[in-house]
Amino acid sequence: IAASLPTSGLGITPKAFLAAAQTPSQVLDFASPTTMEGFFYPDSYTLPRETTVDQLVDAIARNFIAHLTTDMQAAYANQNLTILQAVIVASIVEREAVHIEEAPQIASVYLNRLAIGMKLDADPTVQYALGYDPIEQTWWTNPLSLDDLKFDSSYNTYLYPGLPPAPISNPGIEALTAVAYPQPSSYYYFRAACDGSGYHVYAATLEEQIANSCP
Repeated sequence: IAASLPTSGLGITPKAFLAAAQTPSQVLDFASPTTMEGFFYPDSYTLPRETTVDQLVDAIARNFIAHLTTDMQAAYANQNLTILQAVIVASIVEREAVHIEEAPQIASVYLNRLAIGMKLDADPTVQYALGYDPIEQTWWTNPLSLDDLKFDSSYNTYLYPGLPPAPISNPGIEALTAVAYPQPSSYYYFRAACDGSGYHVYAATLEEQIANSCP
């Protein structure tokens, strides 16, 4: 978002935006986020050129709230998730679901893991922890190496159980809805399909997961 500002028509510098993003808009107090990350609702925004950085952050936060229905909030609560926790799970689903129609199934896997205290083992959390890769010139290093999976960070869900401390991306409505209404399943594992389609294959046991390995 910061990188797009110089060509946005707004008089807001990337530095000013990044600084403002560290303090959540007051309208998000009900969700108790530590920063705005995760709550920048992905959308098209039409704003006056004189919009200030605080007004920009507030407008995006209000748009997030406008899409978070009371039914969705109740669905999160029924799964013993706070809104912040639900957004964290949705942020992982957002990064995992190459095809967004898979989001409810992917959400189910992560919620199933959380329910039994199993580590999430989510690649996107490691990618987030690693940060910008100057060689690949991407924030989302792919593929990850075995050493990458050992990178010591509280965001690395291969090392630390439970949720990372904050969202790792800004989930859209499909991912947010998927966490509210996951596809019921007995799956605890999934991996990329071998056909390169971007879809996934799912498994209830580790043995099934291994059997789904690509030749």
